[in-house]
Amino acid sequence: MAYIERRRPDVGNVTWAHFRIAPFPQVAIRVLQLANKENVHLHQFSDLISSDPAFASEVLAVANSLRFAPRFPSSTILQAIAVLGIGNLQGICLTVGARAYMGKALNLTFTKALWRHNLACALVAERLAAAGFMDSDVAYTSGVLHDIGRLALATIRPNEYSALLDQYSGSAESLLQAERDRFGLDHCGVGHLLLENWKLPSEFEAVIADHHSARRPDSAWGMAELIKVSCKLADATGFAAFPACQATSLSDLMDELPRRERKHFEPQIETLADTLETRIQALEAI
Repeated sequence: MAYIERRRPDVGNVTWAHFRIAPFPQVAIRVLQLANKENVHLHQFSDLISSDPAFASEVLAVANSLRFAPRFPSSTILQAIAVLGIGNLQGICLTVGARAYMGKALNLTFTKALWRHNLACALVAERLAAAGFMDSDVAYTSGVLHDIGRLALATIRPNEYSALLDQYSGSAESLLQAERDRFGLDHCGVGHLLLENWKLPSEFEAVIADHHSARRPDSAWGMAELIKVSCKLADATGFAAFPACQATSLSDLMDELPRRERKHFEPQIETLADTLETRIQALEAI
């Protein structure tokens, strides 16, 4: 996949290789990498997460939150893993890592909207996956990770990206060209570079780099296709990434779902929006 390297005169002639992109929390990345290996023991995950006490305390807080609502609260990382499983652990670590990655930028109105869009996409993806008997843990993780390129743009170029999002009106897909004109890369391209630089599992490549492309009628339904629809559903339920985003109607989005997902997924947009708001507020309260 080729990505445009040109940039406008008012942005400057700095290539992406020289951008000061903050490193994503290494514990979260190493958890994803470790989960991709075979014959890994629970204590290896526990030791890895516990090596960063601040990160571990955040993970425990999320694990014991309403997001997962465990029957018995966990007091150690090992207990949390035993109760929630490795799949849930990946999503928790990625949520904590992404929040830490954004840092103080998360206090800005526009970055908070981006963060809420990401969480909404992840939560919708989790529900869609469960409706179609797919791995809901991987779906949640994919949803949190899908817009990592956008979070990076918001972190390294907050003023320019905020101005672009405030001024732009159109679909999420059409914004990509505006990003390329302004920054030389769109957020999907930035995400693809981060995937390589941070050595994230390759299974997330299509989710990160291709989540705004149109779904072909003959394409097989898989995680990448599920995230495409989940991203649009997040927009349709009021969790768009920018104020004047032109969202696809719920009825059109339901038509994009396979029969089984369409049958078991929540069709009422108000109910879905309320559920997402409750779940997101629970995470924000931690």
